[in-house]
Amino acid sequence: MADAMRKQEPLRLGALRMLKAAFMNREVERGHALDDSDARQVVASLVKQRKDSIEQFTKGGRQDLADKEAAEIRVLESYLPPAPDPAVIDRAVAEAIAETGATSSKDMGRVMKAAMAKLAGQTVDGKAVNELVRRKLSAV
Repeated sequence: MADAMRKQEPLRLGALRMLKAAFMNREVERGHALDDSDARQVVASLVKQRKDSIEQFTKGGRQDLADKEAAEIRVLESYLPPAPDPAVIDRAVAEAIAETGATSSKDMGRVMKAAMAKLAGQTVDGKAVNELVRRKLSAV
């Protein structure tokens, strides 16, 4: 934050202040200091919120606000580990389907639970995994 203040980067400074506040809120909520996994979850949830905001601002014709949110996402994503290769996600979903013995979309919940457990600790978009599971189950 000090670096952002010195370089007079108000957007980055605002994003970092928001991130610090989110960390503090989560610590109060949990009653203890955050570990790395908790911190990643906080950052990922803030990124997800920003993506939802971009969608709403774009629908509302407020491209200026959507651009601001996109810039904040870039700042926040710099604190997340890189996303896994799509092949890794595909393999985890295929393994989850095989392990659960899923044969139809009715088994979606069990497959999602198994797939997300395999991808735990990695920065993965749940929506993308959900779509992949849905596609693979409809092809079975």
